[in-house]
Amino acid sequence: MKATDQIKRAAMMKTIGYLLDDPERNIVKIMDMVDKVAPADLFPSQRKAFRGAIDSKNNWYQLIMRVMDLNPEVRDDLIKNLIVDGNLMAWPRQEEMRKQHQCNIPWAILLDPTSACNLHCTGCWAAEYGHKLNLSYEDIDSIINQGVELGIHIYIYTGGEPLVRKKDLIRLCEAHPDCSFLCFTNSTLIDEEFCQDMIRVKNFVPAISAEGSEETTDARRGEGVYQKVSHAMALLREHGLPFGVSACITSANADTVGSEEFIDWMIDQGALFCWVFNYMPVGMASPADLMLTVEQRERMYRFVREMREKKPLFLMDFQNDGEFVGGCIAGGRRYLHINAAGDVEPCVFIHYSNANIHDMSLLECLKSPIFMQYYEGQPFNDNLLRPCPMLENPQALESMVEKSGAKCTDLQEEEPVEHLCGKCKDFAQEWAPVAEKLWENPADPRYPYRRNITANMADTDKEKFEKQNRKFARL
Repeated sequence: MKATDQIKRAAMMKTIGYLLDDPERNIVKIMDMVDKVAPADLFPSQRKAFRGAIDSKNNWYQLIMRVMDLNPEVRDDLIKNLIVDGNLMAWPRQEEMRKQHQCNIPWAILLDPTSACNLHCTGCWAAEYGHKLNLSYEDIDSIINQGVELGIHIYIYTGGEPLVRKKDLIRLCEAHPDCSFLCFTNSTLIDEEFCQDMIRVKNFVPAISAEGSEETTDARRGEGVYQKVSHAMALLREHGLPFGVSACITSANADTVGSEEFIDWMIDQGALFCWVFNYMPVGMASPADLMLTVEQRERMYRFVREMREKKPLFLMDFQNDGEFVGGCIAGGRRYLHINAAGDVEPCVFIHYSNANIHDMSLLECLKSPIFMQYYEGQPFNDNLLRPCPMLENPQALESMVEKSGAKCTDLQEEEPVEHLCGKCKDFAQEWAPVAEKLWENPADPRYPYRRNITANMADTDKEKFEKQNRKFARL
């Protein structure tokens, strides 16, 4: 790190530390300082939202105060790490690398430490993978070291069940204290000992899979899982540890997940965030009838936006929030996925690749043919409520796989891209007019900005597109 960067980092760390000494009193001063030192295009919409929340003491302010009530032993280092190393210092480095290498450089890397899982959830491709494949400690350590060189300080574990490898995951937290680690987990392996490990390393955050009521959770994940989830959340809450929820919405649980009761339950359990994912029919045996209907998708679009205005929970809808991140974020644009065999995939839902981390460097993988197809093709639609090249634009994924010569990397059974996309075509066709109606709704407060986004989306210059994306993200 350059001497000037070291000085800047130290100043930022000191500033955040000042906030944490007396959050309620110092938070306005801190926001003033952050606005002075942060680049103008660095998460401007988030900074604007935080300032508005502080001024109005609304639900977002309540969420900030919930974060401040975490165990100080963990809270202080984690917040400094996420804000400074993971974003304020990382983003300029990532931008520099994007410009230098003319390819996507992600904000986060998702990776599977293992294919093993102690559950067998309906519709989950990982449940079919078997228990034989693992990324070694050395593999993951190398990925992180290479990522940090590119400015990437956020690492997210998927699986399989990552906590099957929890001792190695804790070792990696210890080895990389300037990185933050989030872990999608079924939570059944979280115990007192692991909570103490989290307190010690300070940079590990679970995202617990939960899908509504006890009935809907156990129906997909197995009898008794809901009670184990509740027990894990109680342990984390008692220790003041940060955690969130990962909710996969299917046609069978959409009414339960999309309910105010579920939101209130998560808050009561101590969750700080919820990532909402649409079920994707990935894998030869995955049932297409678990996909959301168009009516359910539209209802979730409205529900999430309503809840964000009133609940102290950071609620993010992976599929319907494309307009806030410039469309598809896969292919390394904001994230990529590495499976337990080392295959480097554009997306956790897109199992096609030309690259394996055992044979190529991370940067070489980002320049591989399928990743360059993403780099050159994003965004895949000028309506950012139709972001995905599989679910809403299946012809785009078929074309990219064909042009790049990418091979299926599904660890259970090879799935031709035509088979996967064929399951999505009816939904894509039915969703298109609904998405257009929502996108072009003059009564929507974001309508003027959407018009500007659409007008600028036609520009194929990558640097200009990203600049416009950052500009409109402010709003």
